[in-house]
Amino acid sequence: MTIELKKDVHDRAVQSIERYFEQTQGERIGNMTASALLGFFLQEIGPSLYNQGVADAQARMHERLQELDYEVHEDEFRYWKSPATPKRGLRG
Repeated sequence: MTIELKKDVHDRAVQSIERYFEQTQGERIGNMTASALLGFFLQEIGPSLYNQGVADAQARMHERLQELDYEVHEDEFRYWKSPATPKRGLRG
């Protein structure tokens, strides 16, 4: 699976890579080099990040499903437990 970024996200990522190299390494890399490096990261490391995101989402959904019973549970056969229920039969 190829991870693709939207154009504006890709452009901002390339700018960030260029800025990173300039500020941390003291050298300027071109737009094409930064774009190629981003492409490498997306292809090589991207799937690991994606898979971790899916695993995190699955774990969170599992937690929420565990809570579902508590959130939407309705007690059954409540008629006789209600304090407003008449204690006599229907004929009165």
